[in-house]
Amino acid sequence: MQKSLLFLQRLLIACAGLFLLSPATQAQRRAKPSATERTWLADNGNGTFTNPLFYEEFSDPDLIRVGNDFYLTGTTMHAVPGLPVLHSKDLVNWELLGYAADKLDFGSEYRLEGGKSVYGQGIWAPSFRYARGKFHIFTNVNGLKTQLYTATNPAGPWTHTELKKSFHDLSVLFDDDGRAYVIWGYDEVRIAELTDDLTDTKPGSEHVLIPRGSGAGEGSHFYKIDGQYVITNTNYDPVGYMVCARSRQVGGPYEIAVISAEEALGVGVGYRLGRGTKEQPFPLTPPQSDFGGANPLHQGGLVQTPTGEWWGFSMMDHNSVGRLLCLSPVTWTSGWPYFGLPGNLKRSPRTWVKPNVGGAAVTPMAPFRRNDEFNGPALNPLWQWNHVPDDGVWSLRERKGFLRLHARPAPDFWQARNSLTQRAIGPESTPLTELDLRGLKPGDLAGLALLNYPYAWLGVARTAQGLEVQQYDQRTGLTVHQPLKATKVWLRAHCNFDTEQAQFELSTDGVSFQPVGEAVAMVFQLRTFQGVRYTLFSYNTAGTTGGYADFDRFEVAQPRPRGLTRPIPMGQTIRLTSLADSTVLVNWRGYVRPVPRSSPLAQGPAAHFRVVDRGQGRVALESAGGEESAGGLVTVENLGGMGEVRIRLGGPAEATTFQWQDMLRGDLMLMSLANHRYLLAQPRAKSLCAADAPGATADRLNGTCFGWEVVIDK
Repeated sequence: MQKSLLFLQRLLIACAGLFLLSPATQAQRRAKPSATERTWLADNGNGTFTNPLFYEEFSDPDLIRVGNDFYLTGTTMHAVPGLPVLHSKDLVNWELLGYAADKLDFGSEYRLEGGKSVYGQGIWAPSFRYARGKFHIFTNVNGLKTQLYTATNPAGPWTHTELKKSFHDLSVLFDDDGRAYVIWGYDEVRIAELTDDLTDTKPGSEHVLIPRGSGAGEGSHFYKIDGQYVITNTNYDPVGYMVCARSRQVGGPYEIAVISAEEALGVGVGYRLGRGTKEQPFPLTPPQSDFGGANPLHQGGLVQTPTGEWWGFSMMDHNSVGRLLCLSPVTWTSGWPYFGLPGNLKRSPRTWVKPNVGGAAVTPMAPFRRNDEFNGPALNPLWQWNHVPDDGVWSLRERKGFLRLHARPAPDFWQARNSLTQRAIGPESTPLTELDLRGLKPGDLAGLALLNYPYAWLGVARTAQGLEVQQYDQRTGLTVHQPLKATKVWLRAHCNFDTEQAQFELSTDGVSFQPVGEAVAMVFQLRTFQGVRYTLFSYNTAGTTGGYADFDRFEVAQPRPRGLTRPIPMGQTIRLTSLADSTVLVNWRGYVRPVPRSSPLAQGPAAHFRVVDRGQGRVALESAGGEESAGGLVTVENLGGMGEVRIRLGGPAEATTFQWQDMLRGDLMLMSLANHRYLLAQPRAKSLCAADAPGATADRLNGTCFGWEVVIDK
C-alpha cells in the first residue's frame, strides 16, 4: 500500500504540467515562439551548454531534484507575482510552471500608497526543499517573519503561512531521521531545530554553528551528502566567492574551504552609482575591466543528477542586466565539492558538456516567452507587476487584443502603480510596444520605461496644447519634449548590456524609427536590488483620475540569442588572433607561437589551422603549413605542471582536443582537455604558447581570448 501511494504521488508530480497548471500557463507552455520571438538559449544543440543559463536576472537561486526532475526558484523582491517555480529534466533547459506567491500585499507600501514603496525589499533568498510529500519554499520578506509556501504539486496551488521568527538568508535541511534544521546569518552562522509544524524553533536548540571570522558569509545552502553535513555560502571580501563548510555532526564543528573563486567569465564591472546619488545629475563610476572590479560567481549550491554527477549552481552580478544564473561541473577532491574541473578547480567554464541525466535527450527550449499580443484571457506569465497592482484599473477585456492601463494619479514614474514589467534580456535586446493614444486625458502620461535606479522612459503626454512626446532620464534630470500629431506610436529601446547603453526610439508608422534624447547609461545598483526591467506604464501627473492607454502588443528583438553566437567552423581553416596584442598564432618549427600580423608567417599557411570535429563542441586544430610539422595537431603536453603546446603528427586524443568556448563578443577561448586550462599567448612576449591559464581576465587581455576568421572555406 505504501509503495502504491508513493507511486501515485510521483505520478501526480510528473503529470503536473498536463492537468494541474492554470489555463494561462498551459497556453504559455504550448505556445511555440515565432522567428521574431527568438530568445536566449543556453543549450547549444551539440551536447554542450553555455553560461549563463538565462541571460536575465535570476538571483539567489535554489535548485532541487525530485526523482528525475529538477525545480528552481529565486529572489523576486517587490515584483508581483513572486517566487517563480521552474522545471527541468536536464538542468539546462527550463520551463516556467508558475509562481508560489500570487500577491505580496503586506501593507500600503507594497501598493505604492502614501508615497511609500518596498523597492529592493519583499521576497529574497528563498530556500527550496522537497520533504514529507510536499514542496517547501522558505523565504525572507522585509519587515515580516520568514514566510513559508507549500504545495503537493510544484505548479500549485501553494499554501502560505508565516513562521514565528525571521531568519536572514536561511536554508533548511530535512535530515534522514525526520528532524528539520534551519541555518541563517552572515559571517556568524546560527542553527536551530524546527518544530514539527515548521513554524518555530524548538526551545533551547538555537546556537552558533560557525563563529564570526571563520570565513563564512551569507546565502547558505544546507545539505547532507554521504553522511556528511555540507554548507555552501558566499563571501564578499574582497570580491564575491563561494565557500564550503563541512562536518560529520549537524551541530559541528565545521571546517571551511573556498570552492569557487575568481571566475567572472571575462566580464568586468560596468557603471556604478557614485556618491551623492540623491542629487541630479547622479554621478557614475565608470566601468572597470581589471580583476579587482570583477563580479565572480558566488551564492549558490549543489545538486546531483540521477546518474550520480554533481553540479553547482551560482549567480554572478552581471552589471545592469542583473544577477545571472550559471551552472558549473563539480569535482570532489579530498571531500570538498569544488566548482570546476580537474586541473582547474574553483574556475567554471563558460561552455561545457551538458549534465548526464540519463534517459532521452531533451530538445533545446527557451524558458520564457517574452512577446505578448494581449489577445488571451491572461497576461504572458513572464510579466510581473511593479508592486501590488490595482486589478480594477487594468484590463485585457475592455478592448479585445489590447492591454488597457487606466491612468491614476502619481507624482512620477517611480510611484506609478500598475506598471507592468519583465526582466531585461542580454546580451543585447530591443523591447518594442505599439501604443494607441486616443484614450489619454489631460495630465496622462504613458509609454515604455527602463525600470532601474536611475530609471529612464519614453512616453507620450496629453497636455493642454495636445499630445507631446517626452523622454526622461532620471540620472540627468533632463526631459526631451517633442510635439506629436499622430494618435498611435511605436516605442522601443535598444539596450546593449555589453556597453550598458540604451537608446530610445519612436515611430509613427511602425517602420521608420527616430532616436529621442541622448543614450541612457544603464547602471547596476542595490536600490531596487534588481536588474533593468522593461516596463509598460500609464499614470496621471495632474493629481486626478485620467483616461487610459491601450497597448496593442509587446515584443523583444534579440540579435544575439544563442550561447553559440557563430557555428563552430568544423572542417574549415581559420586564423587565430590574440585580443591582447593582435598577434597571430602560427606553426613555428613544430611549436605554436604568436607573431605580429605584419610578419610573413602570419599571412601564409603557417597561420592557418583546420578545425577538426571531435564531437560535443570539441575540436582539434590541424596545422595547414609551417617550417615543419605541417598536418600535425596542436598538442598540449603537461611538463612539470605547465601545459606546453607543440604540433605533433600523433598523440593522445585528450592532448589534442580543445573545448570551444564562445565568449559571446566575437571571441573564443580554447580549453585543453589535457588539463582543463586555456591556450595562452602571453601578451607582447613573442614567445611560445602554453595551455596553463585558469581563465580570462575581466578585460580579456591576458592572452586567452582570440578572434577568429575563416581563411579557406572548404
